[in-house]
Amino acid sequence: MSRFFIDRPIFAWVIAIVIMLAGALSILTLSISQYPQIAPTTVSINATYPGADAATVENSVTKVIEQGMTGIDNLDYMTSTSTSTGQASISLTFTNKADSDVAQMQVQNKLQLVTAQLPQTVQSTGITVSKSTSNFLMVVGFVSTDGKLNSNDLADYVASTLNDTLKRIEGVGNTQIFGSGYAMRIWVDPDKLAKYQLMVNDVTTAIESQNSQVSAGQLGALPQRKGQQLNATVTAKSRLQTPEQFNNIILKSQSDGSLVRLNDVATVELGAESYTTSSTYNGHPSA
Repeated sequence: MSRFFIDRPIFAWVIAIVIMLAGALSILTLSISQYPQIAPTTVSINATYPGADAATVENSVTKVIEQGMTGIDNLDYMTSTSTSTGQASISLTFTNKADSDVAQMQVQNKLQLVTAQLPQTVQSTGITVSKSTSNFLMVVGFVSTDGKLNSNDLADYVASTLNDTLKRIEGVGNTQIFGSGYAMRIWVDPDKLAKYQLMVNDVTTAIESQNSQVSAGQLGALPQRKGQQLNATVTAKSRLQTPEQFNNIILKSQSDGSLVRLNDVATVELGAESYTTSSTYNGHPSA
């Protein structure tokens, strides 16, 4: 057979060109499901411990989660990062045999078993599990060229309006905002706390108890008295939203009947949720 093509080189070239053209045309119709999986499946776990340093995050959050990630099928290796800003990130990389949905489900199940061992602050802040890698595919900037909006305004707009929409796009595993949205900042004065014999836990407890959404019920609801004709829903005061409302939170009642309020021991203002990042673009505020 080889002698046949050696004696007829033009015929051999024609066959080779036809095979190449057929291969090039088949790429357009080849199903994506037939492509081999090049990138391994990666599941990321992210948690936040506000106010904690890197060592505290490592010992109380990262190590606890890592020790719980045992017995997972097709797990290849695991990496983790603990930062001084209270962020804990664990990335689990699986072999090509792993199914991404099954891998995420197993990670979530293992995480549920160790969640009770994490600090209460971490649990209330929330722990996210996503099928994504830590590599950046695209960086998009929002800029205020006229200076009317600062970085916090832009970051809050992105977080509240665009972030969830971007996460729902097919192929997007996770998004990260370089900036911080609005938050009610409470700056406590230690000397004033000592003056009124209070601790930070007292301030936290008072804020949590007086800044809550409650269900007040109804007037005239079933079962009704005979002749009852009025049925009204009671709307209670909702969560606090302004610095003035937070200033009036009662912390303590003195023996003489006077009240110690939040503004007596702290300064309340509407600021950024985090001051660890700052972004500009050509000198203009951005996010």
